[in-house]
Amino acid sequence: MTDLNSRYGMNSPHSEVVSACQLIEPCKALDMGCSNGRNALYLGQLGFAVTAVDHNPNAIHMLQSIVAQEGMDNVEARIYDINQASLGEDYGFIACTVTLMFLDPGRVDAVIADMQQHTLPGGYNLIVCAMDTAAYPCPMGFPFTLGEGELSEAYQGWELIKYNEDMGTMHNGAQLQFATLLARKPE
Repeated sequence: MTDLNSRYGMNSPHSEVVSACQLIEPCKALDMGCSNGRNALYLGQLGFAVTAVDHNPNAIHMLQSIVAQEGMDNVEARIYDINQASLGEDYGFIACTVTLMFLDPGRVDAVIADMQQHTLPGGYNLIVCAMDTAAYPCPMGFPFTLGEGELSEAYQGWELIKYNEDMGTMHNGAQLQFATLLARKPE
């Protein structure tokens, strides 16, 4: 598999997306907050039918250009404001990595509920989001951060394939605590 990300000067796909793809068979997938498409391109190369959404038109246009150059007919990039929480389709896999913390804090619950509603039975949600806790106050001024246990509570009734609240490093080198969840919707 050609490394499209390095060819186009992008970061590698998120490690949790790579890890999840060892478990999840290619299916209809949504990359929420895709930015320039590092995860969407990876998923597309693995055979997923990917819809990649972001509110940044420049990022979407860049991804559309790469998809066209590579002749990838299984990756569709669209401008979409995630705060709307109005997904129109159902997916087998929804990845939302390092995205929630940039949303309107008053809309995050609705966004998560919308993700859950638009996940097919037996499908998966992957979320990675910054936390702000007493032990590890968030050093960055994100509009939204999760508290302890908050993400796992939102997925009660789902099978938690992976859940942790570990320290991690942002691509800019900042150390912060992240909640990481891979959950499977009951069939």
